[in-house]
Amino acid sequence: MNSYLYLAIAIISEVIATTLLPITMGFTRILPSLACGIGYASAFYFLSLATTNIPTAVAYAIWCGAGIVLIALIGAMQGNMPNLDTIFGMVLIIIGVSLINMNTPSLH
Repeated sequence: MNSYLYLAIAIISEVIATTLLPITMGFTRILPSLACGIGYASAFYFLSLATTNIPTAVAYAIWCGAGIVLIALIGAMQGNMPNLDTIFGMVLIIIGVSLINMNTPSLH
């Protein structure tokens, strides 16, 4: 399977788990807490698979950058609109991750 597909699954898993965090109520609600834990475990598992062909620093940069932007977009859809500074920061993250990805060869 393509390492970037593994990375995409890791990102989606992490975003789902992070989105679930507030409804765990500090991990006092069992079902949301289990789902959150499974999401994070899945995210790290697929991130580890992605790093077999993508350098760890690159995979982590993409994982973090995409996660930040997706969580912000989900927040915006829930009424938590980011301000202009936050939007500018996310644009810089996207540019930075793109530059890192374009200039780093794969491991294999």
